[in-house]
Amino acid sequence: MTEIRDQEESTIRDRDRDYLGLHVLVDDDPRWGCSPVEQARNACAAGVPVVQLRAKSATDRQCLDWAREIRALTRESGARFVLNDRYDIALLADADAVHLGQTDLPPMAIASDVRERLAIGRSTHTSDQLETASREDVDYIAFGPVFGTTSKESEFDARGLEAVAVAVRRIAPRPLIAIGGIQTKHLGDLRRAGVGGFAVISAVAGSDDPVRAARALMAGFADGGR
Repeated sequence: MTEIRDQEESTIRDRDRDYLGLHVLVDDDPRWGCSPVEQARNACAAGVPVVQLRAKSATDRQCLDWAREIRALTRESGARFVLNDRYDIALLADADAVHLGQTDLPPMAIASDVRERLAIGRSTHTSDQLETASREDVDYIAFGPVFGTTSKESEFDARGLEAVAVAVRRIAPRPLIAIGGIQTKHLGDLRRAGVGGFAVISAVAGSDDPVRAARALMAGFADGGR
């Protein structure tokens, strides 16, 4: 399995490589007790490669304000900045990428000149969605929930590791980002399944020490969960 993963990673496009590893989602859920900007500051302090803003309750104005602050933080730390759902706000904030869910505008609706400025991530949950995404012009594909999650609402049951391994093969050579209930103990299995990265919310935002939690997740993924 390790050899297969290495072969697949060797054919990943350079732009897609920017989205490997840990994606820390920062959002406006009041449970976390701090703003998305503060969550992003912690993620950047930990040195995470990707920070993703998920603002489900905020106004467009608030989302843009947060996005611009997070853009400044990620630029300083060298992290990629991804904005959920809204490619127009992503452009205004000079984000690196937009992450599109199944109810957002499809990638084909984004004009080619915009596509040159923004990488695209795509959420998937089912076999049919994976099949469609594999034909779309996107840079990485997220799949889940892998283990189930309480951080965000989902109509889907836990997909499980076997489904993740199938998804990895289906969308190769583009990287698959696993999401949903992921903890340090899962990282070895995820690496063996061939994922290119993984996304978390509560594992960092809900921690008493978010910087330490993010660093532990990155280290665990780097050494295959050993």
